[in-house]
Amino acid sequence: MNLHIEKLTHPNTDILNALNKWDNSPDLIPFIRPNRNKEELEQCRNMDMDEFKDRLESHSMFLIYVENNLVGEMNYMIDPAHLFKKVRGTAWVGITIGDPDARGKGIGYEAIRYLEKEIKEQGLARIELGVFEFNTQAHKLYSQMGYQVIGRIPDFTYWNEKMWSDIRMEKVLV
Repeated sequence: MNLHIEKLTHPNTDILNALNKWDNSPDLIPFIRPNRNKEELEQCRNMDMDEFKDRLESHSMFLIYVENNLVGEMNYMIDPAHLFKKVRGTAWVGITIGDPDARGKGIGYEAIRYLEKEIKEQGLARIELGVFEFNTQAHKLYSQMGYQVIGRIPDFTYWNEKMWSDIRMEKVLV
């Protein structure tokens, strides 16, 4: 597998269309955004180019390619308001493997390793993330990579006819 990651610096409509496709995929929505109820879970959201450019102002974004095909996106923010532990100099990370054929092949692991290296090079020493409690595969991966549970936010997201917690995890980079 030829995996390539590149920093996104110039948004374009092809990338915007891919992000919107993934953000509205019924298979991905429960895993990538919190939803308060069934209506939110089923709602389509399309980012426009101005919103995309605004997102690049607050997020360091990276594109994930396999064999030169865009398969995912990852990003981090520094010190967002939604941190569980308000520790200055914390990176909040997010990863989406949008292409269904690319899931379960170790790309998430490589993406996290890449983000950790980037974040450390930026002089940051702590990463925090949230994983919905039903996403056992992601929770297992993060745990194996040294992330520790620091808290739970109950009734955080709706999926499969019930409310689920958000598990907050952290890793201190050494």
